[in-house]
Amino acid sequence: MTDLRPDSAPAIGPGAHLLVTGGAGFIGSELVRQLLARRDGTRVTVLDKLTYAGNRANLAEVEADAGQAARFTFVQGDIADPSIVGPLAAEADAIINVAAETHVDRSILDPEAFLRTGVIGVHVLLEAVRGETERARRGGREHAPRFLQVSTDEVYGEVSEGRSTETDALAPRSPYAAAKASGELLVSAYAITFGLDTVVTRGSNTYGPHQHPEKLIPLFTTNALGGHPLPMYGDGMQIRDWLHVSDHAAGIDFVLRHGVTGEAYNVAGGTELPNREVIGRLLAATGRDWSLVRTVPDRPGHDRRYAMDGSKLAALGWRPRVDFADGLPATVAWYRDNPDWIASAKSGDWDAYYARQYGDRLAAGRAVDRTA
Repeated sequence: MTDLRPDSAPAIGPGAHLLVTGGAGFIGSELVRQLLARRDGTRVTVLDKLTYAGNRANLAEVEADAGQAARFTFVQGDIADPSIVGPLAAEADAIINVAAETHVDRSILDPEAFLRTGVIGVHVLLEAVRGETERARRGGREHAPRFLQVSTDEVYGEVSEGRSTETDALAPRSPYAAAKASGELLVSAYAITFGLDTVVTRGSNTYGPHQHPEKLIPLFTTNALGGHPLPMYGDGMQIRDWLHVSDHAAGIDFVLRHGVTGEAYNVAGGTELPNREVIGRLLAATGRDWSLVRTVPDRPGHDRRYAMDGSKLAALGWRPRVDFADGLPATVAWYRDNPDWIASAKSGDWDAYYARQYGDRLAAGRAVDRTA
């Protein structure tokens, strides 16, 4: 089959119009804030369904700044809806797909929602990019849009030794990771078959302000601040590579502008720690002790370790800047200083979700042996 991909990607420079899907979420909103804070004429349209994890308040800083707000548009909608996606793609120089259902625990409770966003939604976006690429070839627009798919280190599956590189086989072990891997395969197939300009990023475990409290760091931080039990899965020795959200967003933006068409890039944090060590640091930052921690039955298929090799992206000139030793206490301070945001994030179906996910586990849990 002939490879139809372009030899070189169009420059995404000042004044570009970027469509960010999932831009009201944790990573997406940080990306939007960074893009508009440069004040270089970049325009950003956010498409977000505003599910439980999408929060319009995450964009309040942008909308309160007259200069940034003038270059910002918000559209509430589903990436799986072609009637919404098509007109937005027609106006975009690039599309950055951050929209996703991202929590592994929820993917075990409700896999279908992850497939709709991670597979059908990606398909709809790619079809829109395909249409705009064909329009550019006919001379109907100056250049085809670039498409960046934000993925995760979890597509590699469990990594017992060494670090995953971009050419390693994908071996997802949860419905969430399988949906993300499926989306990646669609991106690759469309790039080769239809000649789309695509790039993929695979990010490490991300933490920082504005993260929904279903994830480990914000869950344990908000529980600790409130004096509530901290449900630690198993022995707490699952190892993750931690990446601050500001670095993750900066890495995505860097790949958008400098990544080679058709390539994938690991956005690695460079700080591998077992969950137990992270919990200890959270307790110190919140002024709590291990008496709050309960070891609870582990979730099914819980990968023991993720680790990625970030040398490919480093060779292009990018590295993370926020050290975990600084980023974690700053994150705890943000949650301590934003109780209204926490209350909003824990509204709606939060209590029902928490009871379903942790009720029986906490009932079966026990105090942690701090010497283990």
